[in-house]
Amino acid sequence: MTALGTRIPDGLLNAIIAAPPEPGHRLRVARLDKTEEFELREVYEMAGRVARALVDLGVRRGDRVGVLAPNCLEWVLLDLAALRVGAVTVGFDPAKFDADPALAVRYGLTALFADGDGDRIQPLADVRALATDDDAVAPEPVLYGPEDVTTLKLTSGSTGEPKGMTASVGSIDAGIAAVQEIFQHGADDDLFVFLPLAVLQQRYWVYSAFRYGHDVTLSTYEAAFPTLRRVAPTVVMGVPGFFATAKAFIERQVARTGPETPPSEALAQGARRVFGDRVRYLWTGSAPAAEDVLRFFTDAGLPIYEGYGLNETCVVTKNHPGAHRRGSVGKVLPHKEVLIGDDGVVSVRSRFPVCDRYEFAPPGASERVFPEPDLVRTGDLGEVDDDGFLYIKGRADDVIVLENGRKVVVRPVEDHMRTSPAIAECVLFCPAQSYLVAVVSPASLPADEAAIAEQLARTNAAFGADEQIRKVVVADEPFSSANGLLTSQFKPLRSRIADRYHDEIHDDQGSVHVC
Repeated sequence: MTALGTRIPDGLLNAIIAAPPEPGHRLRVARLDKTEEFELREVYEMAGRVARALVDLGVRRGDRVGVLAPNCLEWVLLDLAALRVGAVTVGFDPAKFDADPALAVRYGLTALFADGDGDRIQPLADVRALATDDDAVAPEPVLYGPEDVTTLKLTSGSTGEPKGMTASVGSIDAGIAAVQEIFQHGADDDLFVFLPLAVLQQRYWVYSAFRYGHDVTLSTYEAAFPTLRRVAPTVVMGVPGFFATAKAFIERQVARTGPETPPSEALAQGARRVFGDRVRYLWTGSAPAAEDVLRFFTDAGLPIYEGYGLNETCVVTKNHPGAHRRGSVGKVLPHKEVLIGDDGVVSVRSRFPVCDRYEFAPPGASERVFPEPDLVRTGDLGEVDDDGFLYIKGRADDVIVLENGRKVVVRPVEDHMRTSPAIAECVLFCPAQSYLVAVVSPASLPADEAAIAEQLARTNAAFGADEQIRKVVVADEPFSSANGLLTSQFKPLRSRIADRYHDEIHDDQGSVHVC
């Protein structure tokens, strides 16, 4: 399946640093206690002054500038300033890193901005003062080519150990241009971003605002739901876990609606109470979305479009208006090609590759994922239908081979377990290759053991003999990035879950075991 095409992306990054954006569009930064609002032209001028400060600190083209902070104005200013001088931004998620001067040594940083102390740390609080220094003269913006690098991305992968990969300008430009072509973000749009700006793809929406003339609202996960109705965005970007939580919020709103309100109207009203009344569509990806969650939002009048991509590939496929098939992750975007190997594993070829190797990775890691130029072996199992829609079936590493030689693809079974409101996450293991054990993250504490047991019975009834779950281990606390059991994009870290609940997984007593 190919869509490599010949059209060159529109030089987005060069455009947004070369001149201020058109007037009339805003950046909002929302916290639990307040929301600040800035004209994008004002943000552009502030970033220019911060760029001068970076130069005065000795930052030169190709140098690395670290940012360790939650989503905030300072993050945006530092990122745009680094772009202006040709520096490479390194984003650190505060949920995973501490403000330690050793980061500057490990990642080769010329400067590290964070809330912390140390000779190598620049106070994050100083950034606003630098941005309002009227005497600062912004340096001339650099000019990028498609193969130039703007960012070093850190990814946990399935092991939880950070690997690094650079991101090329061509991949960023191509990805944002492709999304703009299918969704046509414009003057009336406000894109809501709450996942960490340490994840490069979340910064794409800030770049898009500068290039295509729309608003963007930044928040954090903690402030997301209080902010949504107040701001009333038109587009909400979120991982499936976020939308599952939103579904539960809306269902509580619907339960409070009187019997005289038709069910469809009660659902629409509940959705508006949570998301505001301007949503044009919802965007999800990064992890598999449950079918019942996707169907729920469609029924509520909020179209939700699932896509597929990796840090190593950027966005590969996306459902969108006019090309949407439930159960798929969409059709391939321009400048990408999807290949399915004889083993069923998806590989992605890019006209503008993100990078061609890892940094800070164990020997052999790059060769396994980047087997040849411009090609990424994803490790995901997939199929493409006759109309070009891609379906992801699970991870090749998550295929369990039983002692009878039969193979079990765990994702469909895990997805079925997650259809219970009592279960937030489910991860399957197979002690001694003889039977399946599920470790579930409860949706709330105390866990609803009766509901979990009922779901176990429903799931076992829905699958064949080889997919039967003998036992459920109910985690003693919900999986989260804070306790190291989810990535920053809320994907379960199987190896860490296996380590933490090793004894319970291998205990062959009981059917539902509570830690």
